[in-house]
Amino acid sequence: MTQKERAESGAEEKRLRIQKKLRKLREHIHLSIATAIAALFAVLFLMPIVLTITNSFMSSAEISSNYGSVFAVNQNGGKVYIADKVNLKFIPDMVSFSQYITVLLKSPDYLLKFWNSVILVGPIVIFQLAVASLAAYGFARYTGKLRSIIFFSYVILMLMPYQVTLVPNYLVSSWLKLLDSYWAIWLPGIFSPFAVYLLTKFMKRIPYSIIEAAQIDGAGEWMIFRKICLPLCKGSLSSAAILIFIDYWNMVEQPLILLSDADTHPLSVFLSKINAAEVGLAFAVATIYMVPSLLVFLYGEESLVDAIANQGGVKG
Repeated sequence: MTQKERAESGAEEKRLRIQKKLRKLREHIHLSIATAIAALFAVLFLMPIVLTITNSFMSSAEISSNYGSVFAVNQNGGKVYIADKVNLKFIPDMVSFSQYITVLLKSPDYLLKFWNSVILVGPIVIFQLAVASLAAYGFARYTGKLRSIIFFSYVILMLMPYQVTLVPNYLVSSWLKLLDSYWAIWLPGIFSPFAVYLLTKFMKRIPYSIIEAAQIDGAGEWMIFRKICLPLCKGSLSSAAILIFIDYWNMVEQPLILLSDADTHPLSVFLSKINAAEVGLAFAVATIYMVPSLLVFLYGEESLVDAIANQGGVKG
């Protein structure tokens, strides 16, 4: 190799090193920008939660002075135009537990509504998963025109917002004489199509060779469902349970329409009807109300992410 060729080879290697460094620099810049944007959105999304938790430790007087104008009403019961700026405070002037003392000890109505939420949501989550897993197994194992029509109907119902089916649910509940009872909430929730659709899509991706091997070993349909499909769908079941819980934990329209007795309403209904006299308690009640949702999500976060990541097939 001549001196000229060695010089050209060295220059080419130097150019490639520079290009590699520039490429890495661009990647770092893009990653930094994406991280900054994600952090900004994370702060924006977390701000209401942090504001609610910190404000729950404020006194009633401090909360009224900061946010009283937001909930003020005129003599006719209408909202008042807010002329002043609302003072958003994240740090209380003096930490006070008076709101929690009132909610937990002095006013049992709030705890009653909290347990109403538990009573309404718990059976829906448990029995919707039970019904949905059986229905999803049937949809996944069998084919045919009738199966396709029924499953298509499930998809259409799932796409409809609850407000569309609220009037039919009310009429059916009235015909069955279930109004003003928990069954008016439980039955539509238990037979909701969302979990059926989610679990069917996952069960259809279970390799058929696994089911054939179980059939060769003498396993029946019930054993295949219980010993193979349910264990393989554990992550999908967990993710469905989380989504169902969060959906029905925050329901407002169903109790308002189907339950006329205010004593049977869940806590979510109270939070939707905050008035000026209860602004201070609202932050404490909202904080308590967020705890189950946060615990359920944090406990099942790994299963939820795993189910989404492996939605295209069974994890090996």
